[in-house]
Amino acid sequence: MLKWLLILWPSFMVAVVAEFVFFTIIDPQQLYLFGEPVAYSKIATWSIGFFALWALGAASSLLTVFLLPPAKR
Repeated sequence: MLKWLLILWPSFMVAVVAEFVFFTIIDPQQLYLFGEPVAYSKIATWSIGFFALWALGAASSLLTVFLLPPAKR
């Protein structure tokens, strides 16, 4: 359980900051996906973006945990 907390909490914090920076610069209504404008509301776009950024942060943290050397007992 502690390992998952060590993975998900930092990735959550990174997603919060990344979401703030990304959507401060880019308006959700001006995004394009596969050449078509995004048809979702601003809240839906922010939510999808947040969870995507959280997943990327979690993948990064998970990779770090798996690449750590085993603890000596």
